[in-house]
Amino acid sequence: MQISLLGCGLMGTPMSRRLLAAGLPLTVWNRTRAKAEALAADGAQVADTPAQAVAQADIVITMLEHGGVVEGVLFNPDLPGAALGLRPGTLLIDMSSILPEQAQRHAARLADLGVQALDAPVSGGTVGAEAGSLAIMAGGIEADFERARAILEVLGRPVHVGPTGSGQLTKLANQMIVGITIGAVAEALLLAERGGANPTKVRQALRGGFAESRILEVHGQRMVDGDFTKRGSLAIQLKDLRNALHTSAGLGFDAPITQHLAALYEQAAQHGFAELDQSGLYRELQRRQTDPDA
Repeated sequence: MQISLLGCGLMGTPMSRRLLAAGLPLTVWNRTRAKAEALAADGAQVADTPAQAVAQADIVITMLEHGGVVEGVLFNPDLPGAALGLRPGTLLIDMSSILPEQAQRHAARLADLGVQALDAPVSGGTVGAEAGSLAIMAGGIEADFERARAILEVLGRPVHVGPTGSGQLTKLANQMIVGITIGAVAEALLLAERGGANPTKVRQALRGGFAESRILEVHGQRMVDGDFTKRGSLAIQLKDLRNALHTSAGLGFDAPITQHLAALYEQAAQHGFAELDQSGLYRELQRRQTDPDA
C-alpha cells in the first residue's frame, strides 16, 4: 500500500516518522521542501508537488494549517494541486483541523473525481504524534473508515463519529473543551498564587480530585514551570475557537463560554502571545492582573 502525506510541519513530521517506522512506504510533500527532505533519512520519498506526491498513492493524508490551505493544496492547479494527480479509488484522509462545511465541500469535489474522503482531525499535540497516541475523530462513510483503520491505528486511537464533517465537528468540541479548560486552570493557579499558595503544590494537590484533567496534568505543568514553548500554538487554538463559533452560529447554537474564551485568546494574540504554546493564555491572564486596562 502506497501512502502519501502532504504537510510536514509540527504534526506531520512525527506522524510521517510513525508511518515509516511501521514499515509503510511513504511519499511526502511540503511547501517548504527542506521540511520534507528532513524525512528522507527515515526512508521517505520526497515529491516536488502535491500532484506528484499522490500519483501512485492508495491513501493520501493531509496535515495542513487550515481549510484554505487544504483547499489550495488539493485543488490549486498552479501548484499543481493533488487533485490533478489523484487516481479514482484513492482514499484521502484530511487530518487537518478545518470547518465541517469545508470538509463536506472538499469531499464532494473529490467524489466527482472518484476519490473517497474522510475528515479525521486529531488531538494530542506533538507529544501524541510522536508516541502514536493521538485521538483521531473520523467522519465519512464507515467502509472508508474501515479501509483506513490499520493506517490510523499506527498514529493513534481512531473512532468513527458519523458522516462527512462529523470528524471536524468533534474536533471543534474537543477544542472548545481544551481552550476553556486551559483558561480555567490558568485562572485558578493565578488566584492561588495571588493568595500566597504555591501554584506548583496547588496543582499537585488538585491532581486526582474532581478537577483532574489532561489539561491540568500537561498544560498546568507548563504554567507552573513557565514553559510556553510552542507545541500547539495559541494562534491555532484561537483559530479553532473561531471555527467553533462560526459553526455554532450556522447551527443556531448559543456558545457563550466559548465566545468569552475566544475573546481572551484574541487579546492574548494582540499582546504578542500568539506564537506561544496555547497554555500561554496564562501569560495574558497574568498580564491582566497588573495592567487590566492595557
